[in-house]
Amino acid sequence: MDWGKVIFIFFSLGSLTSTAGFLWDPNIVILFIALALNLISTTLKIGVKKQLASELLASSLVADFHLIPAFIFLQVFNNLSVTYVLIIGALLANIFSLALMLIESAKSVDTDY
Repeated sequence: MDWGKVIFIFFSLGSLTSTAGFLWDPNIVILFIALALNLISTTLKIGVKKQLASELLASSLVADFHLIPAFIFLQVFNNLSVTYVLIIGALLANIFSLALMLIESAKSVDTDY
C-alpha cells in the first residue's frame, strides 16, 4: 500500500466533503476546516511528477482561490449569498480534482501485488 497516496487522497477527499458539508450547515468553523484541508491538499500536490499533476495543482489552486474569499466574505462581511457562490465554485473544482485523481489511478499500474 502506498501511504503517500493514501494521505494525498485523504486530504483531497476531506476538503471535498467538508466543503460540501458547509452547504448543509453554513458554519464558519466548517468553512475554516475546508480551507485548511484544501491548503494542505494543495501543498501535497506541489512537486508531484505525474501525468496530470499540472491539472491537479491548478484545480486545487482554483478551490483555494474560492475558499479564501468565501471565508473572508463570511467572517468579515457576513455575506452568506456570496459565500455560497464561492463555495459552489470550490466544490466543483474539488470534484474536478477528484475526477483527475481517479483517471490517474486508473492509468497507473499497481505493482504492490
